[in-house]
Amino acid sequence: MTTALTTGARRRALIAATTLIGLGGMSWASQALAQTAAYPQRPVRLVVGFPAGSGPDIVARLLAQKLSEGWGNLGVIVDNKPGAGGLIAASEVARAQPDGYTIMLGETGQLAIAPSSYSKLSYDPKKDFVPVSQVVTSNFMLVVNPAKVPARDVKQFVEWSRAQKGLFMGTFGAGTPGHFGAFLFGDAIGIKPEPVHYKTTGDALGGLFSGDVSGAFASVGLSAANVKAGKLLALASSGDTRSASLPDVPTFREQGFPQLAFNSWFGVVAPARTPPEIIARLETDIRKAVQSAEGKAKLEDAGFSVTGTTSKEFARVIAADTASWGKVVAATGFKAD
Repeated sequence: MTTALTTGARRRALIAATTLIGLGGMSWASQALAQTAAYPQRPVRLVVGFPAGSGPDIVARLLAQKLSEGWGNLGVIVDNKPGAGGLIAASEVARAQPDGYTIMLGETGQLAIAPSSYSKLSYDPKKDFVPVSQVVTSNFMLVVNPAKVPARDVKQFVEWSRAQKGLFMGTFGAGTPGHFGAFLFGDAIGIKPEPVHYKTTGDALGGLFSGDVSGAFASVGLSAANVKAGKLLALASSGDTRSASLPDVPTFREQGFPQLAFNSWFGVVAPARTPPEIIARLETDIRKAVQSAEGKAKLEDAGFSVTGTTSKEFARVIAADTASWGKVVAATGFKAD
């Protein structure tokens, strides 16, 4: 009898202990869920792999302002980590704590071109990041210095380049869309380009102003001000349609070069294993920020086309562009390392 009671008591004690543990686990899970639901609770760091004044930096700062406003002015810190065509920043963010407080405004070169142009990449865009939202897209302008280059359209530029016996194209870094855009252009006109890589946007524009390079593919956002001021001449746009910022500039397609249609994009990614709830919150708030009347207007005024995609849509864009740019890289035989 005593033994039976002892066994029953032990059984009841075990059940009680298990229940307490379960309740404790539920309490901890509830706390974790509450913290995620309250995200963000402190300033968020938005890493950009390019210097201040560059296209990604412009977009990041406009996005940071709108996100911060939506989060009660909690603060979004734009952290510029330039170097190696954005690879330094991407490597750092890939290894950051996956808690939503370190995210990156990535671009085409870092996330879609680098896997093909580098034999050994210090991060894997597919495995190390979670796409959150593509923010904007940007067409490229083939720009020249009208004081140095007499051409006024693409055909004249081709004729002039042949007469010069060389096509020296400035780029904003090896392995960037503008770099491979120069190869695409050279292939279309039958002239092998000589890319001249610069470290910063300012350096590349300086090369155009000095006449050290004949032309360059620059994003609309970076070229529009100089084109409107008459310092640079835009010969063609790489978009499917003309740019709203420079509507008088015809596309390559309009000038007989339909194969020269390409663009770049900027979008937010987070480290892999960032909780889905945080990714969902970021996606919602980013889309709201860039698609708001003020946010959209500011980004469009800066020369960008607003997209504000979902996470799944952005993932499909990255996958498709990784494949298409991979073919371009393979055709050129370029390897950054």
